[in-house]
Amino acid sequence: MNQALDSMSDPHRANDLVDAIRLSGARCSTGVRVEAGGAWGVQAGASPHATIHSVLSGETWVAVPGEEPRHLRAGDLLWLPPNVEHSLAACPGLALAPCNHATAEHALRSGRPMRIGSSPEQSRLLTLHYTHDAEVSSPALLVLSAPLHLSAQQNPGLAAISQLIDAELAQRQIGTMAAVNSMVDLLLLQLVRAVLARRPDDGADIVLDARLDPIVRDVVALIHREPHRAWTTDSLAAAVGASRAGLTRGFAAAFGTAPGAYLTSWRMDLAASRLRDTDDAIGAIARASGYHSSRSFARAFRRSRDRTPSQYRRHFRERKGAIRRSVKGRTAAEEDAHVAAEPNARRGRPSTVPEHQGR
Repeated sequence: MNQALDSMSDPHRANDLVDAIRLSGARCSTGVRVEAGGAWGVQAGASPHATIHSVLSGETWVAVPGEEPRHLRAGDLLWLPPNVEHSLAACPGLALAPCNHATAEHALRSGRPMRIGSSPEQSRLLTLHYTHDAEVSSPALLVLSAPLHLSAQQNPGLAAISQLIDAELAQRQIGTMAAVNSMVDLLLLQLVRAVLARRPDDGADIVLDARLDPIVRDVVALIHREPHRAWTTDSLAAAVGASRAGLTRGFAAAFGTAPGAYLTSWRMDLAASRLRDTDDAIGAIARASGYHSSRSFARAFRRSRDRTPSQYRRHFRERKGAIRRSVKGRTAAEEDAHVAAEPNARRGRPSTVPEHQGR
């Protein structure tokens, strides 16, 4: 994903969001394949997780209350943030039926298409839900906060990725969720590229940095590029030519937190990733996270993760070993259900699989 930045016209502008997506990754991805025909309409409701609707063939209309209906054609994609009420239909104005959750659940588990409306089939859709890594708390993800419609005409790579996901879901195997997670990350990268390519004056109602004023955006970029620096709110403000008070107000408005709290959150996310996924020495991770003392790093990390760095690393290694042992002999569905529960269990949360609304 980092290589994609080379082709962006303003990579520093994208680093904060791309870094957050790269670090967190899609988790617990689930998908339902849909075949629809006739005069059909479904009230999809609102999912607690981010949603992607992709049109594999034909067309559909997606309506969000208070907004004009969006016309999705073959190869198009619509990204929705969590908790957004919406409906899908063959065309605007049709009566909407409630979602048949039992049918949706069967389609989710079997990989067979969920059929809506009447024959013959006129549209093939793919609906995906995913969460982010529960160990990543960076508020940079908040800048993706409104529906995003990407057209196949301007983003030809979308259709190929969606077709691969559809094929994977149609024949679930060991590792299907891991494969779909990776492909959802590719869709998110396409989303970032597409939004960055839009001009502010092109009439689009979505801009990547809509929630960030230039000062906040520049400070976030500094934090992401150099998390090891001994930053203070004063030094960050001075680096971008802003006042301390103005910078503090800007962060509160954009992220609901102070610059120092954002810096610490990002450092702890990076450290947690390295502790979990590498054998790097804890002292080296501490220095890369801006701490010259392993003891002060351990205190900060424990406040963030309720474990010392060594305890955290040991916990995940033991858990990975247990998962590998338990996966032997599981079916593909059982394995993916077990892995889906894993991120939410990391901090003692109840294990849940994303609820599917049968879209």
